[in-house]
Amino acid sequence: MDRIPLVHASLGEQELAAVAEVFASGWPAGQGPKGKALETELARRYGVGGAVALSNCGAALHLAMLALGVRPGDEVIVADFSFPAPAHAVRYVGAVPVFADVRRETGTVDPAAVADLVGPRTVGVIAVDTVGLPADYAELKAITDRYGLWLVEDAACAVGATYRGVEAGSLAPVACLSFHGRKGASSGEGGALLTADPALAADARIRSSFGIGSIFDQAQVVGLPIPVFTEIGFNYKLSDIAAAILLVQLERIGELLDRRSAVAARYAELLADEELVTLPRVPADRTHAWQTYMVTLDPGVDRAAVATELRAQGIGAGHGTWASHLQPVFESKQSCPVSADLFRRNLAIPMHAELSTNQVERVVEVLRPALRTHARPGRNQEGAA
Repeated sequence: MDRIPLVHASLGEQELAAVAEVFASGWPAGQGPKGKALETELARRYGVGGAVALSNCGAALHLAMLALGVRPGDEVIVADFSFPAPAHAVRYVGAVPVFADVRRETGTVDPAAVADLVGPRTVGVIAVDTVGLPADYAELKAITDRYGLWLVEDAACAVGATYRGVEAGSLAPVACLSFHGRKGASSGEGGALLTADPALAADARIRSSFGIGSIFDQAQVVGLPIPVFTEIGFNYKLSDIAAAILLVQLERIGELLDRRSAVAARYAELLADEELVTLPRVPADRTHAWQTYMVTLDPGVDRAAVATELRAQGIGAGHGTWASHLQPVFESKQSCPVSADLFRRNLAIPMHAELSTNQVERVVEVLRPALRTHARPGRNQEGAA
């Protein structure tokens, strides 16, 4: 029986042709013509003053912390229920991540929790668009404005999603995107920093190339320009090969998101009466990018056993995302009970634009009996206690 992978990148002939064009140009490295074209297109699409193409979203978060002037000992409030890249970025600059709990119905950061955590050392907030669903930016912006804090949007999972009609990536003064293989637009790896402030973008761009700027630009100068290192920078450049792929992928976001949304709608239809799971909820004021389709299992279901059964039958399954405060690397003494509970009970099932209707139906056909097989004793066949 054919495998149904948890994730799958939608890359094809158009992307291959774009890569061939880069090969013919003789400049496959970073910050070349395709990289510049990508930055121009990102700035146009998101209506921002500056866009910087980068090797990944983690690099974008790191450069954002540096450009915003975060210093050792500062505190940054971060959404807890997330891949912990935001907390890593805070630690990269010697600052302290302070984890904010999330709303149970959406998994996005709870603005009330954020407000409760603001203290004398707090300098900013990193919100996360959880697995593709934007956070509550109107409430978050009111809090950061009240206390004079900056706000960063981690839109890694949310390319194509919207909040109150505005596209994710445009919901805070600084936003970070990911183009990892499971995202809505992908070059395998990649990321971008978007900002309303061109000076902040320029700071991030120079730091992304060891502090010397574009070698491609300098190679166009007649003579022998010798780069001068003005900053301690990093090698965070995105190759022109990846940039070329992304220029194609950005044009396909609508098409690919429509296909993911159709998959999500079919799952919702097929699982509507399943009492052993809670389906994802999308508030009326936003749309979902469906990077991941996560269901929340009844507390009496053995998640690991269900995932094992799905995988044994060739169906991808995962835990979803992390309760960051529970990760040993952060040594956090905080409590985020909602995030911790979702971390224990969420299950990710296959979600990507290449899934067929038959494959979606097969996932559900295997999932339903697995839930009952691995529910605690004492539940009846309908899942009632």
